[in-house]
Amino acid sequence: MVFVNSMSDLFHKDIPEAFIRRVVEVALSLPRHVFQILTKRPGRAASFFRRHADLLPDGSLPRHIWMGTSIENEKAEYRASQLQGVPAQVRFLSFEPLLGPVDPSLRGIHWVIAGGESGVGFRPVDLDWIRSLRDSCIRKRVPFFFKQVGGRTPKAGGRMLDGRTWDGFPSVRVDQAPSRTRKVAG
Repeated sequence: MVFVNSMSDLFHKDIPEAFIRRVVEVALSLPRHVFQILTKRPGRAASFFRRHADLLPDGSLPRHIWMGTSIENEKAEYRASQLQGVPAQVRFLSFEPLLGPVDPSLRGIHWVIAGGESGVGFRPVDLDWIRSLRDSCIRKRVPFFFKQVGGRTPKAGGRMLDGRTWDGFPSVRVDQAPSRTRKVAG
């Protein structure tokens, strides 16, 4: 499992398309690994894949490349609909840190992650916001993962919600041997 750019954003406006393409080519060449790509810019990701459709001979990213977007409050809910434009077989939403109530569409979503903020000056999460997301996931049969309550440190508030941990995860079969061999420039 590879979390691409865990502390940055592959689709930031200052990242050159040639660099993004190289990252995608590497991920395509390694189907034995799952690549999680999280962005706050799913609109740019969708545009990128329209312009670079040659990377997707089957019309979509293979199941080992997951595309997700961050949504921190209702003002950012539009990102969920933009994510629909990304030709991915596995899409996920990350509500971390969740800073307000949300009610996004879960259409075409295969996983939801939620959690509170941590660190100095953290903003507390209202667990009713988390419960609302969890309940939507249960209704829509979308795996739900509760990462943390948050606090001064990531583990300060724990991971329990209503007396249990929520460790939902997408059911994804990944090829163990390369099914598509690509020459990766380099």
